[in-house]
Amino acid sequence: MAVQRRASVTWNGNLATGSGTITDVTSGAFGGLPVSWPARTEEANGKTSPEELIAAAHAACFSMALSARLAKNETPADELSVSATVTFDKTDAGWGIASSALAVTGKVPGIDAAKFQELALSAKDGCPVSGALKGNVALSVEATLA
Repeated sequence: MAVQRRASVTWNGNLATGSGTITDVTSGAFGGLPVSWPARTEEANGKTSPEELIAAAHAACFSMALSARLAKNETPADELSVSATVTFDKTDAGWGIASSALAVTGKVPGIDAAKFQELALSAKDGCPVSGALKGNVALSVEATLA
């Protein structure tokens, strides 16, 4: 069964000096988030960006994928602390998302560092957000045990 999620944005003005607001999302979990071009290319100054939202989505998706792999390995995690750093950069072709670097620190009883790294790499490759980015964005993962 397919599941759809929606987000709405209202934008005012041009790209460089205009601004927008993420007004609502399907879940109702957030809304009223300000966005702007300077928040993408300079300091955030309290505003979000598509790249920050992609980073949040990638970190959440990866944590779920790794959690599933650890459970299947019969070494469920006590805790996974995951971050994703998405790089938005200007190239000869224009602005674009260059990379998403995942970092995870895990409290995982009964696993060694090599197996944790193997499962983290598998989760990076198998997470649906990675799949959406693959081929367009450099993906990496750094995995350490606490």
